[in-house]
Amino acid sequence: MALTAYDQALLHGEEGPAAEMAMRILTRMLPVFGVDRFMDIEAAHIDSTVYMGVATMEYAERLASLGAKVRVPSTLNVSGVDEHGWQEWEVPSEVAANATRQMRAYEAMGCIPTWTCAPYQTEHAPKFGQQIAAGESNVIGYYNSVIGARTERYPDLLDICAAITGRVPRAGLHLDEGRKGTVLLRMKDIPRALQEDDAFYPVLGHLLGRLAPDGIPVLEGMEVQPTLDQLKAVCAGGASSGAIALFHMVGVTPEAPTLKEAFHGAEPPRVIEVGMDQFRASYRDLSTAEGETLDMVVLGSPHFSIDEFKALAPLVKGRKAADGVEFLVTCSRAVRMIAGHVGLLKPIEAFGAKITVDTCPLTSPMLPGRIKHLMTNSAKYAYYSPGLLGVDVIYGRLNDCVESAVRGRVIREEGSWKA
Repeated sequence: MALTAYDQALLHGEEGPAAEMAMRILTRMLPVFGVDRFMDIEAAHIDSTVYMGVATMEYAERLASLGAKVRVPSTLNVSGVDEHGWQEWEVPSEVAANATRQMRAYEAMGCIPTWTCAPYQTEHAPKFGQQIAAGESNVIGYYNSVIGARTERYPDLLDICAAITGRVPRAGLHLDEGRKGTVLLRMKDIPRALQEDDAFYPVLGHLLGRLAPDGIPVLEGMEVQPTLDQLKAVCAGGASSGAIALFHMVGVTPEAPTLKEAFHGAEPPRVIEVGMDQFRASYRDLSTAEGETLDMVVLGSPHFSIDEFKALAPLVKGRKAADGVEFLVTCSRAVRMIAGHVGLLKPIEAFGAKITVDTCPLTSPMLPGRIKHLMTNSAKYAYYSPGLLGVDVIYGRLNDCVESAVRGRVIREEGSWKA
């Protein structure tokens, strides 16, 4: 291993026992990345915050007890509990207590308590070209693809080691050669009206993950400029159905102003034409439920933004969710505070919705056992909920989710998704 004097100092405990522990873990992982040296990072996003049992809590507390302090600005992903609102749900008190202990441990290390899976929509978003160590799959995709910052896929427990040492393996997506496209997806005859629809982008992300599960897809044929929330949905969908850590969208994302630049001047090694048949199949793939039974609507994976609250508020104003239908929105505590300040929460809460911060149902055992049929506008919720939560899912537009909640049964406007 080509360790620097600084790496050696960390490894031999000269920077304290926590940094030594973190560096020993990183050094053991260096061959897994297939390289023999480290490089500096400027920031981190820590996904180890998700409570997965006593072991993850004790790991965090061990580091904190050794005096661990992060060396770079480090935002925190969702935790395992909404520490001030968990009593409204069916979270076991022991889980809530342990998850809260885990939260305190990461805060003690000097991390920024953002508690969100959308840190790129905060003041702590990185800049183009910055080297980052990020956990949480959609964050990795967004940092790399939409912002043009650089991070590899860092697993839980390793991300905090990178933040403590300020070092990561010099490999993969951190390097120019690791960021060129591997497959061209050429959209053909996709209606512009569909491209302007928010519901198109989770489906697009899901399709990217299916077509290029471990590659760097380059998408050609966009006729509109997607919003940041729409690009967020692509990142979440692609990281769920596949392992998309970076995609290029020609004329949209910063490293793909042209098709040639997306492939670093080379010819695409593979070309796939993607038409409406593939998109319709991807749309259908996001639903497992049949019939009209509805127990819950869940929104906010990744966490809801202010713009998404602005879209939801007029849809629910003056209306009520049907009895027996839960309506849940997850977001960061900062976004909830802003949404409340500007009056967006009043109509949403009057509608019967609950706002949960810091976490989400995929990471917190919060849902009542009676929830068996869930509706969402999120590809990530749709993909993971059947396996993680044991529910059937229906995917639909935001308008569909609201209308279904009001009527107490699944209502979908199929539009362009119909063959």
